[in-house]
Amino acid sequence: MNTSFGQIYTYNAAACTKEKFKTAQFVESFSLDALPKDKITWINFYMYDDLAPIEAFCKKAKLDSLVFQNIRDRDYRPQFEDYDHYLFFSVRSATPTTGKMTRIFEEQLSFVLGEHYLISFQSKPSDYFGSVRDRLENGKGLLREKGAELLLYRLLDSIVDNYFYALEGFTTEISELESKVSKSSTPEILSFIESHKRKHIEFRRIVAPLKEIAISLENSENKLFKRETKHYFSDLKQNCISITEEVESNKNALEGLANLYYAVQGQRMNEIMKMLTIVSTIFIPLTFLAGIYGMNFDNMPELRTKYGYFATWGVMVLIAVGLLYYFRRKGWLGRK
Repeated sequence: MNTSFGQIYTYNAAACTKEKFKTAQFVESFSLDALPKDKITWINFYMYDDLAPIEAFCKKAKLDSLVFQNIRDRDYRPQFEDYDHYLFFSVRSATPTTGKMTRIFEEQLSFVLGEHYLISFQSKPSDYFGSVRDRLENGKGLLREKGAELLLYRLLDSIVDNYFYALEGFTTEISELESKVSKSSTPEILSFIESHKRKHIEFRRIVAPLKEIAISLENSENKLFKRETKHYFSDLKQNCISITEEVESNKNALEGLANLYYAVQGQRMNEIMKMLTIVSTIFIPLTFLAGIYGMNFDNMPELRTKYGYFATWGVMVLIAVGLLYYFRRKGWLGRK
């Protein structure tokens, strides 16, 4: 089993310190009351499946038992809880992976926001927050000058950026499918369409809770949120709404592609049936003539005609050529 570990950032406008730790040793000496009041502290855990020290940390931090339960049970629907001295909520990430088709690496992320601290819990050591760390370490922007709620916004914004990257990959693949449907009607195309429809349903399930959480944070009356920072969460909400709308647009496009696939299949089947009908129409009179002169009656004058065989072939050729000419004039042959 992999050992849980993490990072702790302590910063203000003047300086920022960073330290890595193993969770078990960190928890032994941790005290929430000992965190500096004049600085912002960000503690980020990479949990793996080593949950015992995480449970011990939650107890030492005096977090509600439901907080650890939500962190432990990663299949729970993301939640938002407003406690007296802190906020807790969880969301799901959606990181696109490279390959023949865009796939989503999904992970639950949980956050605890206090007055001068932010605690985040990751299931695996995925680097969603590289840009945030860069801002902290190099003093870029206003992040080090604001409170923990702005740090929370930046972390959530990084998650939303990954949503956009995943959606961009889906949109590109749908555009490629549009050109393939008109050129090919193989069952694999329909399989790709149905697969993408399922992916978009799952993707919407991931994005929707974060939109609701952004709305809750925007409207929260908790003293942890200052009035001048609430517009950041309004922007986060609008981004989630834009993603949701784009997902719906892609789903409609996929429905249209499925209909186009069946329409192309139907059109090709019609073309095949038309060709079979033409061939049958030509051979019906020819078969009729062959059937007549294939009868074994003794009194058939044409059978003793010197050029009867060639005359019959001539009539058959004329019938076939005449029907082909007729079908071409009607537009059944030689026209697209």
